[in-house]
Amino acid sequence: MEIIRDMAVAGTFYPADKNQLKLMLKGYLNDAPQSNKVPKAIIVPHAGYIYSGSIAATAYARLRSTEQAIKKVLLIGPSHRVGFRGVALSTADKFSTPLGNIAIDTEAVRQLAELPFVQYLDQAHELEHSLEVQLPFLQTVLGKISLIPLVAGDSTPDQVCQIIEKFWEQDDVLIVISSDLSHFHDYQTAKKMDKKTSEIIEQLQYEELDGESACGRVPVKGLMALARKNKLAIKNIDLRNSGDTAGFADLDRVVGYGAYVIE
Repeated sequence: MEIIRDMAVAGTFYPADKNQLKLMLKGYLNDAPQSNKVPKAIIVPHAGYIYSGSIAATAYARLRSTEQAIKKVLLIGPSHRVGFRGVALSTADKFSTPLGNIAIDTEAVRQLAELPFVQYLDQAHELEHSLEVQLPFLQTVLGKISLIPLVAGDSTPDQVCQIIEKFWEQDDVLIVISSDLSHFHDYQTAKKMDKKTSEIIEQLQYEELDGESACGRVPVKGLMALARKNKLAIKNIDLRNSGDTAGFADLDRVVGYGAYVIE
């Protein structure tokens, strides 16, 4: 029997109606700056689309010409609801969105399960939004893909780096790291904090990234570790917060968002 991980935040973080969702995504992607450089890895935010969708689109728009080249996506996000050690896999065969189902690369998942710090833990995936909000973007810019979804719990940069390394040399694999930045500071404080965080990320100083910097610091640190190890550059291409994107946002409690690429 086929196991499908159903949508948890459709209708709240993004439209549950397929046509409304397509229209919203089209708007974000068409408004995003265009670039001929195709990234190998991206870091993108995972808030509700009205808050962070335009920032995420800055990175996703760079993938629009790669539909035939990218066949798989390694997607790693933080756990917001379940505490655990290591990294969590899903037993699902497909992940569902209003745009249709995405097949899981079950062979890749099986191979990752052999790592001592990786486990099957469906509870970590069931209600987790950090992965789900990326899926409609991926379906829109890449078409039919297979997915390798991972939720990172209490794990080290080296552990996440090991996972990414397994796929880094595969030309048809895109690496997507899901993370927001600062949370619930006033607008000016958030801008200063997020600017510093972006500098830390670009300088690959993952030891300096803490809980105040980014909710997805665990997977972000893993990508930074890989970049430092291989002398790669992580580049910030968009840095804003909910005070910039949502006109009705409370400027005393904003959330920061950044988009980054390794090209």
